[in-house]
Amino acid sequence: MNVLIVHAHPESGSFTTAMRDAAAQTLLEAGHDVRISDLYEMHFNPIASADDFLERANDEYLVYALEQRHADANGLLASDIKAELDKVVWADLIIFSFPIYWFSMPGIMKGWVDRVFVSGRCYGGMRFYDRGGMKGKKALVALTLGGQPHMFEADGIHGPLTDMLRHLLRGTLGYLGFDVLQPFVGWHVPYISEDARSAVLDNYRARLLALDSEQPMDFPSLNDFDQFLRPKVHQSA
Repeated sequence: MNVLIVHAHPESGSFTTAMRDAAAQTLLEAGHDVRISDLYEMHFNPIASADDFLERANDEYLVYALEQRHADANGLLASDIKAELDKVVWADLIIFSFPIYWFSMPGIMKGWVDRVFVSGRCYGGMRFYDRGGMKGKKALVALTLGGQPHMFEADGIHGPLTDMLRHLLRGTLGYLGFDVLQPFVGWHVPYISEDARSAVLDNYRARLLALDSEQPMDFPSLNDFDQFLRPKVHQSA
């Protein structure tokens, strides 16, 4: 299996980075091929702009998604986007490794999503959910946060973690067609002991070795909707 780890943490000594390294080592030792995009180390540019295209289809008005389609089809994507898109195409599994910032991912990773998941290749028209361009690939979000599990229960102060990450799990990864696995979470990591941190890493390693047995999260199938994306009427027998 080809695995791409997209990592976003500004501190190389962080626990998030330790999780990334544990994942890479575990998967390599299991016989998989692993590549890492360390966005801070790469100084990845997160800003989507007209500079992302070597030439434009429309020089007068920038419609970013349409320019993505044109540039991808004609070999006109900026070199940093092309390099990351090639990794995405290569990968069977993409792991998104990051700390929670304001109920979301760091801005540098959001910029990677904006620039690399190009319209036309990854999605577009009726190519989303189970018809998305990433169909057949898996995605795993592996995150760290300061909160404790009880804070993210149904009646917890923040509500379910999957609700908090809906924009990423469903609105991005599910929409693109990935088989989205349940997130792996390093809970309360700024405040736990070294032994507890070691236990989190052990649990993460075990989880990674069992991914093939997991069922992905459930998202809509376009087969259940008509050409106008209205639910089909199911006739009773």
